[in-house]
Amino acid sequence: MNGAIAVVGIGADGWDGLPETSRRVLGAAEVLLGAPRQLDLLPAADCPGERIAWPSPLRPAVPGLLAAHRGRALAVLASGDPSFHGIARTLLESGAADAERLRIHPHPSSVSYACARLGWPLEDTETVSLVARPLAALSAALHHGRRLLVLSEGADTAARVAELLRATGWGGTRIRVLEQLGGPAERLLDGTAEHWPHGRTAPLNVLALDCARDPEALRLGSAPGLPDAAYEHDGQLTKRHVRAATLAALAPAPGELLWDVGGGSGSIGVEWMRTHRSCRAIAIERSPERAARITRNADALGVPGLRVVRAAAPEGLAGLETPDAVFIGGGLTVPGLLDACWDVLPPGGRLVANTVTLESEALLADRYRRHGGELVRLAVSTAVPVGGFTGWRQAMPVTQWSVTKGSEEG
Repeated sequence: MNGAIAVVGIGADGWDGLPETSRRVLGAAEVLLGAPRQLDLLPAADCPGERIAWPSPLRPAVPGLLAAHRGRALAVLASGDPSFHGIARTLLESGAADAERLRIHPHPSSVSYACARLGWPLEDTETVSLVARPLAALSAALHHGRRLLVLSEGADTAARVAELLRATGWGGTRIRVLEQLGGPAERLLDGTAEHWPHGRTAPLNVLALDCARDPEALRLGSAPGLPDAAYEHDGQLTKRHVRAATLAALAPAPGELLWDVGGGSGSIGVEWMRTHRSCRAIAIERSPERAARITRNADALGVPGLRVVRAAAPEGLAGLETPDAVFIGGGLTVPGLLDACWDVLPPGGRLVANTVTLESEALLADRYRRHGGELVRLAVSTAVPVGGFTGWRQAMPVTQWSVTKGSEEG
């Protein structure tokens, strides 16, 4: 088929569960690539092709293996649906194959099986993958009353998830482990995170979570403006109400990249990434203590992919991927910083800068005259006790300049 690669999904029910089309493709393949567990599901009499197990790590080896067998009838095995958190994406992202070369033969995914067993509507069920991903990525998806499916990395995933839930105020969450879905050894284990009774499970499993927040745990919503208490900080923190206004001005969209210049506690980058799982952020912070703190906050709030660059700006900006938006929370008077951030933005990119000093405010007023945008002053007052009464305590007002770069300025 002119270099086509067959990608065939297979379940725990093995050969017996495959449709005739998939069987014919596997039977005609000269080379069969897959995990040892998958290859063992194929009967030798029906699938006589050469069998090659994926090495570890898999991703770097993909281009070489495909190139070595180009011109032969090649079939790649996948668990369930190859296009759902599966090998099809790896083949495309590796550059070893383009979409035109792939002939995908899907099998029901583990998520489809799990929803069928639990009676959960598939379209309303969020899925989080922990396969080759940090456990902390689960935290951003936890909301009281929500149902989650978690793609497991192995036999100890359920115990690790239960430990995380206990440590972060979700001990009442019900956990069900669905093992070997669709196969003869299918089994369901049940319990709560607080009193998880099971040790290691079968390696092939999916977790179903009925999320329940402990009464004393801090409530974290989906919208920007998390409570200040959600962050570890040394005072260098964009406060809650200003943070919400700042994220509104930055206007994150799926897949976009933010530079958080002078990251402080990392709150802007963290909440940018929490708006969508595909959003990315780089925090540039010169202080090693604060850089480490940003990483801890990102892990605690479910966005462990936030990248921290420990360097001073503007020097530390060199070589970074071009951002879709830039936030400057401090250091505006550093020579060249504002120019460097403006110059790197592509047309349509956004820049938001906050300050509380008159000197930096003068810089923002000058840029507002030159480039337009919006210049606002944000003032927040908090009710506090005054003797036996209540009065207002005003925080320092924040001047904010936000602007979208025009095509004529690119």
